[in-house]
Amino acid sequence: MSALRVINLGVRFLLELGALAAFGYWGATLRAPGALRAILAVGLPLGAALIWGLFISPKARYSTGRPGQVGLGLVVFLVAALLLRERGQVAMAAIFAATAVISSVLLYFLPQ
Repeated sequence: MSALRVINLGVRFLLELGALAAFGYWGATLRAPGALRAILAVGLPLGAALIWGLFISPKARYSTGRPGQVGLGLVVFLVAALLLRERGQVAMAAIFAATAVISSVLLYFLPQ
């Protein structure tokens, strides 16, 4: 396995963790009653992790192939970036989105 691929897989793992954190952050900082915020802060990351495990992960229960894995993963990352932007974290959202796009392109084109 090439060094670039190993580094990219590490970056992608960090992006996955960042996306889960972004979903939780968005839910926790909504202007809503406390119970709803708590439910969303826990439920959104769990839902994203479930989708990731079912359709996107290398050992997904429902394989979507390489294009599906890369494309759906990018969608999850970009939604996380949009949620960060919506909470006022514009620079962080832009860096997150740019990193996600670069990582996804590399993942798609690097040999397995």
